[in-house]
Amino acid sequence: MLHKIYNFDSMDILQRTEQLVSAASNRYRITVQVASRAKRRRFEDFESLDEPSMKPVLRAIVEMSDELTQPEIIAD
Repeated sequence: MLHKIYNFDSMDILQRTEQLVSAASNRYRITVQVASRAKRRRFEDFESLDEPSMKPVLRAIVEMSDELTQPEIIAD
């Protein structure tokens, strides 16, 4: 079994996670939202057959924290 090495800053992920939890009114709900997005991304990654650069949960946290701190990236 090959182990993949993912390059990411664990302190950055930790800070982003804390931002999400702090901004959420309900910790359970934000946890479920992160899990749902990660599940969606996992299936998207599986269908595209590309090598993921980051685990789906970590990618979901990064995306959601970016949406929280940079709303202009999702604005029309």
